[in-house]
This record gives sequence, structure tokens and C-alpha cells, in this order.
Amino acid sequence: MTFFLRLCASIFLLASWLSTPAWALTASVDRAIIYEGESFELSLESADNSFTSPDWEPLKHDFIILGTRQVKRFSSDGQQSATTTQWLVSLQARRIGRLTIPPLSLGSQQSAAIELQVRPQSAREEQAQERIAPVFIDAQLSHDRVYLQAQTILTLRIYHSVSLYNDSSLSPLEMEQARVEVLGQPRTYESTINGVRHGVIEVRYAIFPLESGTLEIPAQAFSATLVDRDQQNFLGFGNRPGKRVQVRSPKIPLTVLPKPDSYPKDEPWLPAASVSLSQQWSQGDEALPLGESLTRTLQLSVEGVSTAQLSNLRSQDVDGVRRYADQPQSSQTINDNGLTATRQESEALVPLQAGTYALPPVRLTWWNTKTAQVEVSELPGRTLSVSAPQGANNSATPRLPEPRQNKALLWPWQLASGVLLLGNVLLLILWLRARRAPSSNKTAASGPSTRTLLDELKRTCLANDPQQTRQALDAWARSKTETLAQMGSRHAPLADALDQLNSALYSETGQQWQGQELFEAVRSLPAQDKKEEHADSALPPLYPRSG
Repeated sequence: MTFFLRLCASIFLLASWLSTPAWALTASVDRAIIYEGESFELSLESADNSFTSPDWEPLKHDFIILGTRQVKRFSSDGQQSATTTQWLVSLQARRIGRLTIPPLSLGSQQSAAIELQVRPQSAREEQAQERIAPVFIDAQLSHDRVYLQAQTILTLRIYHSVSLYNDSSLSPLEMEQARVEVLGQPRTYESTINGVRHGVIEVRYAIFPLESGTLEIPAQAFSATLVDRDQQNFLGFGNRPGKRVQVRSPKIPLTVLPKPDSYPKDEPWLPAASVSLSQQWSQGDEALPLGESLTRTLQLSVEGVSTAQLSNLRSQDVDGVRRYADQPQSSQTINDNGLTATRQESEALVPLQAGTYALPPVRLTWWNTKTAQVEVSELPGRTLSVSAPQGANNSATPRLPEPRQNKALLWPWQLASGVLLLGNVLLLILWLRARRAPSSNKTAASGPSTRTLLDELKRTCLANDPQQTRQALDAWARSKTETLAQMGSRHAPLADALDQLNSALYSETGQQWQGQELFEAVRSLPAQDKKEEHADSALPPLYPRSG
């Protein structure tokens, strides 16, 4: 028996070891587009903390390795800790064109390949006289012709062949006819121009023109102090030794195309490079019980726009279904292609009665800036089946007697009915005698009275607790001859108050709900008969006056 247990444990450990996935080796570069002679940085990261290093030989075919360094990183979430190893490799391309960083190996791990584009230096030779200066600026637009509110990326590269102090500054880019957003932090790297090594400071902007026609990208001024290598004894006090220089970028014209006539006039204008639209449902295709909600979550990702340009994704209303939307969540990320905006919308769908509902699809119309044509992204609709709870209509349907199968068994039921009838007569006589007695006290009802239920509803409303208020409201409604829906149909303030309560229950506004309006609507509900009217009029006010 012991041998069998040890054998099972060994097999389990071996299976666990074989099923354990290998450590992931991830690779990334600081930019995907470089120029001839420029250096860039390759990053490899792994959770394997062995003392081995990746094999760099596959890189030497298309790249020159300028240097490598290794960094250990430690992270902890309070329960678990992890250590990762990162290798940073400075590379320079051997030729122009499209190059591929091949997969690199670290033991049994292997990274994915990365595509690069190396452009020639001939595009930068137009300003050869300026490039003799120790500091100069190169400015380029990703697109010199864009549609209204579409994105174009301005890239400023500041080249310096001498060292600079850390007091350099760049004037902000401001345009009245466009909205400008800075794309991340400045990048720094090196580039060789005409055999001279230059340091490069790269700054990128996303520009969204607000007017059609011809716009001008204004010049930006860069100021810095050149390091004077002859001054070796500077102690950091007073003015820095060296020459103060200021250079300006060239002004660039930008042609802005108007909104095309082929674009639908009743749709919001959305020029983008790509659009991704998806949805999630809280439940599958099974029937939804009446009284429960179905949550629909829409996710939108658009490349080439900011979050301010994304519109509402809400679909058309459906009769018989109430909708309670949460606050949309928006964010934007920065990549080599500029801005990518994302938006998430979630809403709770609450059917009012059993049946079948056709939830409409969600459509988003946008203008494809790559193909210059109208695109429509669509999410399919859904047929929602709502089932009533079991036994919901049993009280309204009379129960038929069981068919008699044997006449001989009829007399016991007749005898039992006679005994029950006699007992009821005796109870009636005793009740009448007790009522006539002057010193007798009325017995309390077995269940809570309407006044007790109303007091509980008042307490929960004053506490501004939507969950407890809903339970107290349902208990009070069960003591009435009408349903809440019927009461709301003949009393508009109660219908509005019920909508506000449902909105607090099915959305994120629960903490802001105030119950005073609901209780006032219940108090002011018109009675169906004189008894209910008298009972309602006898209620004390919600906030009685002092004195």
C-alpha cells in the first residue's frame, strides 16, 4: 500500500512538472522606424532568474551590437513576490530597408520576431548647411493632407553633436485651429550623420485640426547651453560656462480636407485609422427570469482619435424594457501610430413583464482615413426570452377538485365538512360575545399591519438605503390589492420615484439616492376606497413641524 501511494505521488509530481509552462521571454524595441546610422534599444525580459544570458549571435547578421546591460527587478503585491531579469541591448542597423530582429533564445525560452523599418539618410540631406551647426532641428509630419479632426503626427528631432547641460527647454506647440496632445515623454538616442555621431532628442505631437483649409504648423524654439570642455573646474555655482544657443524648427503647411459629402449627415463624424467593436452579455441564451436584469457591456477601440471624439454607443430603446446605464469608462494609449482611444459602456436591461424581446444591434459609422471611404461596424442584436416565476399565477387561477374515483369514500369528507362548519359557528358565537364584553381587549393580527409596514418603509426611505427600501416597498405592496405597476400607472409621482429607485439598484448611482421623494409619493397615493383614504390621511408628515 505504501509503495502504491509513493508511486502515485511520483506520477503526480512528474505530471505537474511536465505541465508547467516555460518562462516567457518577451522582446520589444523603443521605436519601430529608425534612420540609417541611428541607434535604438532592444529590451528582453524574463522571469527566469538563472545566471545564463540570451544568445546574441542571431543579431549580428543585420545589426551591430553597441552595448548590453542587465537589470534585475523585484515586485511584490503583499502576498507573492516576483523577480524579473531585463537585458537592454543598444543596436545599429547594418543596412536600410525592412529588417527583422530574429527570435532570441534563453535556454528553452524563445522570443518573438520584431519587424523594423530602416530609412535612408538621403531624406535628411536637404539641410546640409544647417547640419554643420552643433545643434539643429528636423521636423516631419506623418501626413501633410488629413481630413477634418483626423490625426497627424508631428515629430521633432533635435540633433546635437556636442554635449548639452540639463537646462535645455523646448517651447510648447500651440495652435488655435487645432487640438494638440503630446505623445509621451521625449526619446533620446544616437545617430551618425556624415560620419559624425549626434545625440538625438525626439518629441512627438498628435495634431487634430479643427478647421478645413490650409493650416501652418508654427516653429518651435529649442534653447540649451553647450558644454565648454575647456572649463574643467566648474563647481556648479553661478552661470554655467559655455555658449547659450537657440534654434527653431521650420514652419510646415498642413492641408485639411473637409468632411466628405458621402458621409451620412445624421451620424457623428469619426475619422479613424481602424475601429474595433465588441460586446459581452452577463448571461447566455437561456431564458431570463422575470425580475432579474441582463447586463450588456460594449467595448470600443479606435486608432487615430482621442477619447473626446468617441460618441455614445447606446442602441435604440425597446418597449417593455427599462435601461439603467452606468458611467462610461474612457482611456487612451500611446503607440507608434499615435493615440488609440477606448471606451466601455455597460447598461442593465430590466424587462417589465414576461415575453420575448428583440434587442436591436449596435452600429457605429466612421470614416476610414486609410481607404477614404465610409465604414460601418456593427454588433448583432439578440432575442431575449423572459419567463415568469413558477406559480406566479396560481393565486388567480381556481383549483379544480379532484375527480371522484370511489363513491364509497364520499361520506368521510361530508362528515369532516360538517364538523368544520359547526366549529366555525361556535367560533363566531364566541367572537360576538367577546366583542360585546366592555373589558375585553382586541387581539393583535397574526401578521404585520399596514401601518407597521408603512413605518418600516418610512425608516428605510429616511436612511436612503435603496436595497432595504426595495424590500420594505415590496412587503407594503403585498398588503394592497394593487401591484406597484398599477399604482404607478394612476399616480405619476410614484412612477417617477420607482424609476429613480430602480436606477439606484441597477447602476452606480445607489450612493446618491434620496428616499424622501418615494415616501412622499406613497403618502400622496390616492386611495381606492374610503377606508384606504382614511388610513392615508391619518399618516403623520415626513418631517413634522415643531411646536
